[in-house]
Amino acid sequence: MKDLKRPLAMAGAVILVIAALVTAYVFWWPNPSFDESGTVVTIPRGSSFRQALDSLEAAGAIRSRWAFTAAARFLGADRKVHVGRYRFEPGMSNTEILEDLSSGASRMLLAVTIPEGWRMGSIARRFSRVLGTDSAAFVSLCRDQAFVRKLGIDAPHLEGYLLPETYEFYWQTDEADIVRAMVGSFKAFYGDSLVRRQQELKLTLNQVLSLAAIVEGESSIDVERPIIAGVYWNRLRKRMRLEADPTIQYILPDGPRRLLYEDLRLDSPYNTYRTYGLPPGPINSPGRAAIVATLYPAKHDYIFFVATGNGGHRFTTNYQDHLRAVRSFRQVRRQQQASAS
Repeated sequence: MKDLKRPLAMAGAVILVIAALVTAYVFWWPNPSFDESGTVVTIPRGSSFRQALDSLEAAGAIRSRWAFTAAARFLGADRKVHVGRYRFEPGMSNTEILEDLSSGASRMLLAVTIPEGWRMGSIARRFSRVLGTDSAAFVSLCRDQAFVRKLGIDAPHLEGYLLPETYEFYWQTDEADIVRAMVGSFKAFYGDSLVRRQQELKLTLNQVLSLAAIVEGESSIDVERPIIAGVYWNRLRKRMRLEADPTIQYILPDGPRRLLYEDLRLDSPYNTYRTYGLPPGPINSPGRAAIVATLYPAKHDYIFFVATGNGGHRFTTNYQDHLRAVRSFRQVRRQQQASAS
């Protein structure tokens, strides 16, 4: 019996060692990484654990599919996976990766910059390219009046209320969460002092943003924005049409492009060459500077302006000077075209 016990004890010890090694391999053995900065893995929205496993394996984030699956089932981590783009550090174990997938801790925040003056469709496409979101769903939410009202916005849609700036979101963040964040940023910016100024001017918020969007569309030069806002305020006071080119670009089915005289005759409430006053709503999402310029316009007597052709605009107080400025612009443009050809 003694002779038999020793081999059995040794076999048991070997089995325990093997079991310990297998356990260590399954749960704690470091996975390989082909990049010193870590391995990036994308888990799309709606992915099952099996699909997430396919992504991990394809990216080389795990050493063994069966070992990772065994660890996931033992830990109960195969029932919950957070959507996102992950960066797993070199040498992470299966247990660490599973903990990250369950908590979303290693998800990468992706920066998305929305420039001033962009429309809802362009904003939706930018998020789609960077975050993999659904651009159609984004625009649909922005036009959903029930959703718009829930956000506390008194407007038919969110054109003009999506504040341009750089945002950080996780991969495939829900479209509704993105829209809420953008409107939230706008509300945080448009604080009490701006509301009081709006009330002093006896305007609605929609009217402020409608004019700010035109100012945004006319110039990206900060020092010009208050002057341009002042031009439009002067025209409104004189009961002149705004005659703002950006409103024509907004209604063009094939824009933006160089405007033609026939475009100025388009039948639309946004055509400020035909209708008096402000358009029904914003034509883009104006930035902070354009909104502030609209609320605090420069005081002057200008009622016309035209591009110089070399950056910036020339401002005039009467039609004759405006015509001379237009002729000067056209001459500069012809010279530029001749040089280009």
